[in-house]
Amino acid sequence: MRIRIRHETTYTYETPAKRATQALRLVPRGYDGQFVIDWRLDIDRDCRLDQSIDAFGNTLHTFTVEGSIDTLTIAAEGHIETTDTNGIVSGQTERFPPVIFLRDTALTESDAAIRAFATETAARVPGNDRIALMHALMAGIRERLDFEVDATDTGTSAVEAFKLNSGVCQDFAHIFIAAARHLGVPARYVSGYMRRTDRDKQGAGHAWAEALVDGLGWVGFDPANGICPTDAYVRVAVGLDYLGAAPVRGVRVGGSGENLDVRIVVEEAFRPGR
Repeated sequence: MRIRIRHETTYTYETPAKRATQALRLVPRGYDGQFVIDWRLDIDRDCRLDQSIDAFGNTLHTFTVEGSIDTLTIAAEGHIETTDTNGIVSGQTERFPPVIFLRDTALTESDAAIRAFATETAARVPGNDRIALMHALMAGIRERLDFEVDATDTGTSAVEAFKLNSGVCQDFAHIFIAAARHLGVPARYVSGYMRRTDRDKQGAGHAWAEALVDGLGWVGFDPANGICPTDAYVRVAVGLDYLGAAPVRGVRVGGSGENLDVRIVVEEAFRPGR
């Protein structure tokens, strides 16, 4: 599938800020099943955009703008060619040994309730079938939690969302990661996009998880939708949790009354000649 994406983030301030620094993980990488045809980043301010590779191999851009800032817009846009790999991620360099992805964070640590859920789910899976176990975790989370946009925020932990029995894709992914790590399975957070069939315009990107499965390698699991990623998914960044893979993170000096507006279009693009 050829997918066109435009991701626009706009900050506005009632009282102008004096300085803003942003870290962007908005550029997807190529691997087996994902080819980046073209991609660009635009900032509506005069600034230097520095590019590097972060600890997890994500493409990282940073910039700082100075002066009176009443608005700031960051736009990412491009075309990606995808193929369905049944959720298996291969063809990219892994910078860390898998044991790193057993490390808990404040957003992905488990409590007694999550550990009990994970243990009870594992008890229902016969033998030592890790792929079946991960599918069972994914299905169990989707069955237990309600998808509610306003129930949580970016600082909500897996423990908090599990108690609420609701959240968004970020929360579903954090709970999956917490449960998998408790069972000794390396797991990580993924940020990206999903081509929906019901609409092109979206108010946020998408998030899911990946778990290390013997004989297959890293495999994606999307508890919010109950499926493994298909060719409708575009994978952008990975981390131990949301904070390590967030598309846009920043700080500012001065300013008040901040408002954030995110507009995303993910649509299938027709190939030339068709």
